[in-house]
Amino acid sequence: MDEHLSCLADESITQELLVSEMYLLFHAIFPEDAPFWWRMVEEERNHAALIRSACEYFAPVDRFPEKLVIQNLSLLRETNKKLRTLLETLSKDPPTRREALSTALELETSAGELHFQQFIDDKNLSAVEKIFRQLNGHDVEHADRIRVYMEQHER
Repeated sequence: MDEHLSCLADESITQELLVSEMYLLFHAIFPEDAPFWWRMVEEERNHAALIRSACEYFAPVDRFPEKLVIQNLSLLRETNKKLRTLLETLSKDPPTRREALSTALELETSAGELHFQQFIDDKNLSAVEKIFRQLNGHDVEHADRIRVYMEQHER
């Protein structure tokens, strides 16, 4: 795998793990929503593991499924920087429940997360890419799940 693609994969993994950390923070802050947040934590970790697996198993033979990661390295790096700052801020000054859900919705409609969803929904995938879609299972449509949860739990 070339160096640029390797950097894209690394930054994509980092992004998934940072979003997972955000949801883990919300899990700790809002025990009444713990099952919801824990599922989100696990699914983001699964996304990171999926990209890591693609690197380990397909990169050595130059078959890495490039559609799996967003192709804009500067955007990925900037997003990860913002996520780190946001995590630090929210750790010191916890959000309200509504703010946490709104933050999660914003994260899930960001470029990186939308890219992952587009990959999952793509009808024109190679055989290797289809394997990764199957491995991902049902860990999709987070934005829709957050919207529904917000509607069901409005206070």
